[in-house]
Amino acid sequence: MPQRPQPAPAITEIAYLEPALYAARLRDQQHVLLLESVMRHEHLGRWSFLACNPSETLRGLESLEVIRNHLATAPTSMHPGLPPFQGGYAGYISYDAGWAFQGAQHPPQFKALCPNIAFNRYDTVVGFDHMQERSFIFGTDAANLEKLLKRKANTEGSATIENWHSNFTKDAYEKAVARTVEYILAGDIFQANITQCFAAEIPPGFDAFAFYQRLRQKNPAPFAAYLDFPGVAIASSSPERLVKMVGRQLEARPIKGTRPRVDDVARNAALIAELQSSRKDRAENVMIVDLLRNDLSRIAKPGSVTVPVLCGLESYANVHHLVSVVAAEARDNMNALDVLQSVFPGGSITGAPKIRAMEVIAEMEQQARGIYCGSIGWMGFNGHADFNIAIRTAVFAQGKAYVQSGGGITARSNPTAEYEESLTKISNIMKAFQT
Repeated sequence: MPQRPQPAPAITEIAYLEPALYAARLRDQQHVLLLESVMRHEHLGRWSFLACNPSETLRGLESLEVIRNHLATAPTSMHPGLPPFQGGYAGYISYDAGWAFQGAQHPPQFKALCPNIAFNRYDTVVGFDHMQERSFIFGTDAANLEKLLKRKANTEGSATIENWHSNFTKDAYEKAVARTVEYILAGDIFQANITQCFAAEIPPGFDAFAFYQRLRQKNPAPFAAYLDFPGVAIASSSPERLVKMVGRQLEARPIKGTRPRVDDVARNAALIAELQSSRKDRAENVMIVDLLRNDLSRIAKPGSVTVPVLCGLESYANVHHLVSVVAAEARDNMNALDVLQSVFPGGSITGAPKIRAMEVIAEMEQQARGIYCGSIGWMGFNGHADFNIAIRTAVFAQGKAYVQSGGGITARSNPTAEYEESLTKISNIMKAFQT
């Protein structure tokens, strides 16, 4: 017999401000989390969320069972038409946690920079509706949080980092791409996503939040995030959704295919036309769509998996992408965590078939990816969820900053072009580190 839903959380409306401005007033609080739609859009960029001081902190694979047990209880009712994350669990899952989800027997043993999984339980959350320009506090501790949000913002520090070094030389990266192409031509895999990692020492006075504020201006994205957890800070300007769950309805938005966006109108139009007509990029996108259809079919009602958009064009601050939409209806016994685990890690940043592509990635990259290519997002007490893919993301841990970038390798890949694409994708991130 279905359980009766719990009452909706208490709600308090507050003055509407940019989420990052409110976040700046919480700098001294614990486990600050900002999930921000900086690039506004009626469907993709309508909501943002801000929270701090969680009632529970969960780390490691075992923490997922705590979340699963909570999600198995009666869902909390929600205030309809308002920001959908009205309390629940939020945080990140690193790419490397995907080995366990995929059932790999012998995952690589690379050194981790931070916990593979970090979720916090936030009973009080600020939700922003950017279309209506309204802000709300959901939860029982609204009065205390509202007081914190009325304070003066903390002074920012420096956002500058220099002297970056990649784990690949240009020649070594091109050789890794060529070796991956050999695996594809041999029939071992169809595609694999190969990345390079740039690292630098964090200088005295550096402020990760100041960097995030620059990043959100230079590279606005619909699935941006800033997390300040013990031992690690994350600044993400991701354009890609891994999966969203609203009721039983699921949506994934894989990105494959990239061209730079330039100021020259004629040249920009030519780049768009080149991207849309590229057999290589379209084939790469379709391949990942097929992988996601298979992933979702494991937890979806039979016959419910559809592809409403195939290789649609989306333009961002410095790139154009081909983006598809895969939709499905989850089976009645599947919750948000089941859905997340079914598609994680995202096919667009692994390749196909997924486990073998991950093995090739590990062979080429020879280090953990950590939060990069993992996911940042939330699972609400109301049963809804939304997760990005953590690309265009900087991670600050153990005294160093890390930025990674790469692309999907297919039989048609040109090693030099793939190297240049990896630099194009992070150009605005690197600009955000400059004075």
